[in-house]
Amino acid sequence: MEHLMTSPLRNAGSVARHIDAPNFSIKVGGTAFAYRDLGPLGGVPVILLNHWGAVLDNFDPRIVDGLASKHRVVATNYRGIGASGGTAPVTIDEMARDAIALIRALGFEKVDLLGFSLGGFVAQDVALKAPHLVRKLILAGTGPAGGTGIDKVGAVSWPLIVKGLLTLRDPKTYLFFTSTANGRRAAKAFLSRLKERKTGRDKGPTSRAFLRQLKAITAWGRQAPQDLGSIRIPVLIANGDQDKMVPSSNTYDLARRIPGSQLVIYEDAGHGGIFQNHADFVRKSLLFLGA
Repeated sequence: MEHLMTSPLRNAGSVARHIDAPNFSIKVGGTAFAYRDLGPLGGVPVILLNHWGAVLDNFDPRIVDGLASKHRVVATNYRGIGASGGTAPVTIDEMARDAIALIRALGFEKVDLLGFSLGGFVAQDVALKAPHLVRKLILAGTGPAGGTGIDKVGAVSWPLIVKGLLTLRDPKTYLFFTSTANGRRAAKAFLSRLKERKTGRDKGPTSRAFLRQLKAITAWGRQAPQDLGSIRIPVLIANGDQDKMVPSSNTYDLARRIPGSQLVIYEDAGHGGIFQNHADFVRKSLLFLGA
């Protein structure tokens, strides 16, 4: 990653777009965590927690920029991923503890969390471990501990990853989107957006980190359900109606188990339903965060 600045906080001014947001690094317990920080200073920041194998360049620029039009947004990397140091954890518990430590190291006393996929597992665990730290929670393309099929993410994903290699397409085409014309168009547009940033890009994930994160996902799918009824903050839950990776039934399960949560389901959309419907998702998220 180029131009990595060691800085605990952005000092002044508003960075408008993810495409040119500086890369920062902060030491937490002796480990450097990479992040990007944009949007207006002040107010409750939105912390972004991303999917399996994702680095800073895997956040959808339209969603990041849309949220940053009104809120401070901090996009983060997990330990051992991209330009972050250390070894990738093999449990969601460790990732959540890292996230809490990172948030506190950045000096935030209250945050909103947006967790996508693996990031949604981490966000739930953060909200349960540190309830006073989290004001609002957005969970997308994700499911609860012990949720249906979550321990099969690897088994579902490997054939689609191989298909991507054989067809010379990014595997996210098959993992995140439906095979309809609508889904294929959305996949192409999303993958194009991820390439918009030309300078200061993050390092890709190592195969070791990728496999260690999969262990954490599998363990999450096999662990005992958590008491999601104890989450008493506003929660927005979103997914496509045809999620292959984290089956959409988990989205409905989350909504049933978290009191007063709001549910958004996108039709003819898969795991990446929020990317396919980014304009609507940003609008709903801004309404939710601003309410």
